[in-house]
Amino acid sequence: MKYLGLAYYSPDQFAAMPPGDVLALVSQCPPLDEKMRATGKVRVSASLGEQHSWVTLRPQGGTPRISDGPYTESKEVVGGLFIIEADTREEAIRIASLHPAAQLGEEGGWAVQLIPMDTVYTAL
Repeated sequence: MKYLGLAYYSPDQFAAMPPGDVLALVSQCPPLDEKMRATGKVRVSASLGEQHSWVTLRPQGGTPRISDGPYTESKEVVGGLFIIEADTREEAIRIASLHPAAQLGEEGGWAVQLIPMDTVYTAL
């Protein structure tokens, strides 16, 4: 089964961190990302662009209405995503627990949400 992992962070908490702390935190991410990918179960892994570049499309009168920014207002936003393929829920949790947002960044409000995916279309 495939699982979607969403890596969250709190922009306000992250912005309140001293720049040196941010750099120290972010520098720990690549080795953890590599450890997660080394399981051979990660199908997609990506960081997302800054919120100011996001676009939201909402249906209105049968056509999409386009607005800038994220769809919802929240204290936490999605900063990255990954898709893993695991044989069991426990395996998916074990792999997701390797993601930097599951291990680091408590002061930045980091977290991971793991969601089972029912249907997956791949163009690859």
